[in-house]
Amino acid sequence: MSVWKKLFTAIKGGVNETAEAVADNQALRILDQEIRDAKQELRRSDEALVSIVAKRKLSQQKVDGFQQGIEEYEGHARGAMEKGQQDLALECAQKVAQFRNEQQAEQAYLDQFVGSEQKMRTNISQAKDKLRQLEQQVDVVKANEAVQKAQSAVSATNVGANAKMHTAVESLERIKQRQAEKSAQLEAAAEMADEQSGSSLDKKLAEAGITSGKQSSAEDELKRILGQ
Repeated sequence: MSVWKKLFTAIKGGVNETAEAVADNQALRILDQEIRDAKQELRRSDEALVSIVAKRKLSQQKVDGFQQGIEEYEGHARGAMEKGQQDLALECAQKVAQFRNEQQAEQAYLDQFVGSEQKMRTNISQAKDKLRQLEQQVDVVKANEAVQKAQSAVSATNVGANAKMHTAVESLERIKQRQAEKSAQLEAAAEMADEQSGSSLDKKLAEAGITSGKQSSAEDELKRILGQ
């Protein structure tokens, strides 16, 4: 295989793959269009069937008319013979032969119309049944497609909600951590202030039992003054 032929084959294969991908993506839309086209063809078939039926009826009327003519002139021929008018009877017989020949020719057309009508009715009926089944299948496919889209949307919503919930929990933990750090900073600042004011040392002495850690009251001062 030449290089150019290989290149052409590769390009052709790529085009086919692209066309198939587009067809798959637009499958339902294409199928809907094909159904509309099929319905249009069926309408044309119905119109053609109506035309065939009309022609069949006209042909049947002609055949029936020829039959009436045959029966009429056969009666005339018998009447002429009964009156001894053989020449007139022969003319009637010729008329009967003419009607019969024309009837046979028209009967051939009628048989064709009847055969075509029956065949068309069968084909149209089968096509309508297949189209009806196809439409039902398409309805099922569309319903499944809608359900799957809804399920996908719900799944996406759940994923989004879970992600948002996770983000909210992380934010809450960060707030708690920040508040804990702030509390620790405030406690550290208070301890540093106590140390600078000396209250921290007094507190430690009181906790060790070395000092009472109590503030003197007016009664204590009065007892001290009286030497009690």
